[in-house]
Amino acid sequence: MAVIFFDIDGTLVTEDERALIPESTREAIAETRKRGNLTFINSGRTRFNISPKVKELGFDGYLLGCGTYIEYNGEVLFSSTLGKDFCRKVARLMRRCNITPVYEHRDGYFFDDKCPTTEGLRYFMDVFVDSGIDVTGRVEDEGFIFDKFVVWKNDETDFELFRREISPYFDIIDRGGGFYENVPLGFSKATAIDRVLKKIGVPIEEAYAIGDSMNDLPMLKAVPNSIAMGGAERIYPYVSYITTPIEEDGIANALKHFSLI
Repeated sequence: MAVIFFDIDGTLVTEDERALIPESTREAIAETRKRGNLTFINSGRTRFNISPKVKELGFDGYLLGCGTYIEYNGEVLFSSTLGKDFCRKVARLMRRCNITPVYEHRDGYFFDDKCPTTEGLRYFMDVFVDSGIDVTGRVEDEGFIFDKFVVWKNDETDFELFRREISPYFDIIDRGGGFYENVPLGFSKATAIDRVLKKIGVPIEEAYAIGDSMNDLPMLKAVPNSIAMGGAERIYPYVSYITTPIEEDGIANALKHFSLI
């Protein structure tokens, strides 16, 4: 039995306004599960932001928020949220840095109107609204709390202050284009894989990971069978196999290469 870990954006779903899932991807996941293999989502997204069309593909579990939340067969195995006082301290710091944050909790997003607005944030907001995601959460809310957060920098950002104050607590992942993902130290897509494999008793040799971006590196480095989507050149040096692009049957070809379908 193999265990396959899939990223979402750029791996299962196209990273554009279409959010397309190729039919070959649907068929490949159904076929590998039919053969007795287990399939998991392993994503930076938090729990509430997993769309129904992704869930409909069929997964045995979800490793979310870069390892801060793990679910298997409908049971929550692990969940980590930062303390409320610490979250507010981070929010005050982001205002000082003049940077644009989105705070991610397993149950929702929080925004800060006192921070700059960027094109990246506007695009995210448009996508969220189109997807029916609640965008009313604000840092001033009584329930403001988060598991991880992302930021966009701008020409006026004090990035040295940001890096100096955030790096003792978070792994700062450069996603490109001035966009950074910030994950509490000690958590990653790799730590989540380790927890799941120990839970289900499957050796690492039977684990596979498929991704397309820099925040996938921990999980790609954690398994012997690592796969980069075609077009994801930045991660090519770190994987054991490079498949075709997402819309050229990338998932199906990867699973065929490893005899998983």
